[in-house]
Amino acid sequence: MFKLFPVTNGLENVKGFFCGATNVGMRTNPVNSGGGDVDGDVAFIRSESPCDISAVFTSNTFQAAPIKHFLKYPKEFQTDFVLINAKNANAMTGEKGIEDIDTIMSTLRTKIDVLNPVMSSTGVIGYRLPVDKITSAFDTLNFHASDSHKAARAIMTTDSFKKELAYKVELENSKSFNIAAICKGAGMINPAMATMLCFIITDANIPKSDMDELLVQSTEDSFNRISVDGDTSTNDTVMLLANKESGAYHKEAFKAALNKIMFELAMMILKDGEGANKLVAFEVRGAKSEEEAKKASMALSNSLLVKTALFGEDPNWGRIASTIGASGIACDEKKLTIHYDDLLIYSDTFRELDKEREDKAYKIMKQESFKVTCDIGLGAGSYTSYGCDLSYEYVKINAEYRT
Repeated sequence: MFKLFPVTNGLENVKGFFCGATNVGMRTNPVNSGGGDVDGDVAFIRSESPCDISAVFTSNTFQAAPIKHFLKYPKEFQTDFVLINAKNANAMTGEKGIEDIDTIMSTLRTKIDVLNPVMSSTGVIGYRLPVDKITSAFDTLNFHASDSHKAARAIMTTDSFKKELAYKVELENSKSFNIAAICKGAGMINPAMATMLCFIITDANIPKSDMDELLVQSTEDSFNRISVDGDTSTNDTVMLLANKESGAYHKEAFKAALNKIMFELAMMILKDGEGANKLVAFEVRGAKSEEEAKKASMALSNSLLVKTALFGEDPNWGRIASTIGASGIACDEKKLTIHYDDLLIYSDTFRELDKEREDKAYKIMKQESFKVTCDIGLGAGSYTSYGCDLSYEYVKINAEYRT
């Protein structure tokens, strides 16, 4: 048995880690309308001892320079330092983009002893990093202190709020370990991970093989199930770092904690979908296979027509049915049923909404979150993905992204 306890102050809870951020002039305005001081644009996560590291990256063919730099290290390398910048993705910058990272890390080594440092970037594609500005951060960052809130805010782009979580895991033998994460993401989110960066740290004494296995599983069950707009970035990254300093570990406990922290962060991203007002689960069950259920579910969470119907709070089941029919899975309109929460919205018997059911459907769609369940009626396959509505604000934010 084990117990999970949420704790405040994010990354600061994990033994042996430090984090923080500073502003070097790449970001000149606060990241949201809350006002206040200008947020940071360069952040770091550092461990006082070497860490095993596992990572999952974007499926986009044009992987950004930080990912290519990471992949140059030997397969089982350890690290003790992650550098993160906002406002510039360092993507589609060729070999020069990788060389710029090497230059930055060479300067870092003159300030502090680091082992195989890695970098992650987010922002506009197609521009080389402002190396001088980024390296100037090393004169102001305190590598021996922690400010998780500041680090979480520094990695934001179009996010409207910071995303950080931490849990203490108490084991039956009275030992405990900690796991914490910061994350960014709001738009360009597609279930092929998401357009996001996520950094998870732990002091659990977890074997590297378990890190690799569980990170892939948890990514599939969290970030790979959400969609804001169906676009996949060049920079998507999820990193898990473990310095083992607690000496405690239990695989099932760690799996539960990792699943919980990553799923909750994924739901934060979806809730923060640029201009989004609705968070909707799309469950497809009764498909011939899990693969077919996944195909239909993701088609629903990606569909622009479905998303705009959600925004308009229009209980038009025709868009749901049409998307399933176009997804390429085996389906039969006589066997299909569609529910909004527990309300039957379509079946072979009830093809047209009467006023009573339509009024109930409107009430459900006015909620901030609800569930659409589609039973294909042909098998045992099931899958749930998560989506949001598409609003006027989404167009406005992305039309002005570079400014």
